Amino acid sequence: MTIVKYRIIFFILSLLLIAGSFGVIAKYGLNYGIDFKGGSILGVTYVDVEGSVTPTLTEVKTILADTGLSNTLVSPRGDKGYVIKMRELSSEEKNATLRALTLAGSNPVTVEKFNAIGPVVGDELRSKAYVAIVVVLFCIILFILFAFRKVKNPLNYGIATIVALAHDVIIPTGIYVLWSQHTGAEIDLLFVSALLAILGYSVHDTIVVFDRVRENALKNAGVKNGLSFEEVVGKSVTETMARSINTSLTTAITLLALYFVGGSSTQNFAFILLMGIIVGTYSSIFIASPLLVTLEGWRKKK
Repeated sequence: MTIVKYRIIFFILSLLLIAGSFGVIAKYGLNYGIDFKGGSILGVTYVDVEGSVTPTLTEVKTILADTGLSNTLVSPRGDKGYVIKMRELSSEEKNATLRALTLAGSNPVTVEKFNAIGPVVGDELRSKAYVAIVVVLFCIILFILFAFRKVKNPLNYGIATIVALAHDVIIPTGIYVLWSQHTGAEIDLLFVSALLAILGYSVHDTIVVFDRVRENALKNAGVKNGLSFEEVVGKSVTETMARSINTSLTTAITLLALYFVGGSSTQNFAFILLMGIIVGTYSSIFIASPLLVTLEGWRKKK
């Protein structure tokens, strides 16, 4: 009940976080990876030759910088390989890069893969990523309206859910953009996958709370001098809070393990998911349900 009563405080906090996220995005921009802006992906493995030493990640980056490829993203591939994402290379530049990576011929490399993505393909992927997010949001609205069609004002449930979902996408994106300034992380297909996963997780958590609101509202409907809608929502949030926090905590532990123990290629994915889980849990408790009360109050004033 306290959460609903002091909802203005949580609304202001979220507005500040959203404004800060937009500010960070406006200042630094979205650092699109080659999936969206085009470029080349080179996967190499160093041949295990007697007396040879596989260069470290730092040494590989130095080698690439010396060949004029300073703006690259290098990730380990197994024990003796690397995946390198960089701008689009010509055949001559590719050969020059491979010669540099062989360390003057003393440690030859095998090309495991080489893919080039043109800027047109990158733009198409970026457009499709935006469409995918919009389609998911639209489908969620339809589901909410259908699932809560028998309650009073089901549109309020849909509006509250969409506002919470927008909240859960904007804030983690702002955090990720700020994070990318220190780590060089890029906006790629894994990032979009993480956002879609956040949307699914967040709406699931929100629906659990809303479903309890519906149950308690139906029980309260036939009671003389029953609880107000604000009290019903407050009671529902209290009853589901432990479940939401416990579920999110177990998921967060798994993501922390993936971040620290998993490979570098999954670190950014685990990070954005972790931020989304935290923000999504906050919104389902402190934003979506209190917003439902606010919307109901506005309706009654009309």
